Amino acid sequence: MSGLILAAPSSGSGKTTVTLGLLRALRDRGVTVRAAKSGPDYIDPLFHAAACGVPCFNLDAWAMPEDRLRSIACGPELMLIEGAMGLFDGAPPDGKGATADLARFLDLPVVLVVDASHMAQSVAPLVKGFAAHDPKVNIAGVILNKVGSPRHEAMLRRALKVPVLGAIHRDPKLVTPSRHLGLVPAGERPDLEAFLNHASTSIARQVDIDALCALAQPLLERIEDNPPPPPTKRLAVAKDAAFTFAYPHQLRDFVEDGFEVLPFSPLNDEPVPEADLIILPGGYPELHAGRLANASNFIDSLRKAAETTDIYGECGGYMVLGEALTDANGTVHQMAGLLPLQTSFAERKLHLGYRDLRSEHGPFQGHFKAHEFHYATTIKADGDPLFEAKDAEGNPLPPMGLRRARVCGSFAHIIDRALP
Repeated sequence: MSGLILAAPSSGSGKTTVTLGLLRALRDRGVTVRAAKSGPDYIDPLFHAAACGVPCFNLDAWAMPEDRLRSIACGPELMLIEGAMGLFDGAPPDGKGATADLARFLDLPVVLVVDASHMAQSVAPLVKGFAAHDPKVNIAGVILNKVGSPRHEAMLRRALKVPVLGAIHRDPKLVTPSRHLGLVPAGERPDLEAFLNHASTSIARQVDIDALCALAQPLLERIEDNPPPPPTKRLAVAKDAAFTFAYPHQLRDFVEDGFEVLPFSPLNDEPVPEADLIILPGGYPELHAGRLANASNFIDSLRKAAETTDIYGECGGYMVLGEALTDANGTVHQMAGLLPLQTSFAERKLHLGYRDLRSEHGPFQGHFKAHEFHYATTIKADGDPLFEAKDAEGNPLPPMGLRRARVCGSFAHIIDRALP
């Protein structure tokens, strides 16, 4: 029951690829390993789960209190936590929620993944600055990434005073394709297994995995919760390439509250299962809008369920509950029509940031921590809002979402219930 954190000075340093290669290499060695992702991220955890065969949970130091973080992190496996952005980058105004916060809260060492492609001796002051910035954050070692040659590697190693755990040379086969919300999701990569196996082989050859594992520090033992009660309620959750963004810790919470989780696929035109609550998570409905519009079994059953059942949509799911969705080519697709909402990707605009939400309506009543990350433009949104909202600095925002009868939703992704 031990762990360590893989972080970087900035985004784009290659820590996701390094993490994936390590997870697969450790799994292939017979090590019981799992991963966690710092911050609000749906895409990287799906890659982590594919690499090691175990679900990946999110650890969000902005939205979750320390005891919640420890409860999710602790377990019998070796835990590799992938950081987000740069090590000390977090929410405004003071960086709360950064990967460094996790290192302090969980008392875990940090291995810094450094993109060395455009530096030589300058790597030394860079790493020294990160190591000295906060004495409570232990930079235990460095993995050099995107190294150009053996000569380049030798120059970097000579410059550094901290342990160098490995040097990964540039390799076009380790580049991962991206699109507007991040990496192309794991489920859409037909070459995923080949990529993970190549990353594993490359990392195992160029990184001292034994030395890295020896740095891992014990996690506080998790207090065993009572076993979940037998399910007495049913939760229907959309799950396919259009609806991929559901946090595992939230689904676990529903199970512990006595729900049986029933996944179904709108893209396969499966009707909504009979349930006590229906959730349409976020994802990429804009890429599948034509298929969703023609999924008559799904749409008809959703409309019928709305007469007697609470329905909640997050981000992409919220858009599907609306009247129409315009794709990037300007084609308008009719959606479920359960909310007076029209959205468009013909003109994209980034909406990004943590959100502090309160509501007296719908299945998520009370005070919640959330985040927003999408490029959709709202063409029409009439009716009663769902949430009162503030940003990470406590500044009031316009009310978010819509509600009508038993149907509601918003662009916000709920992370966790806020402390009183």
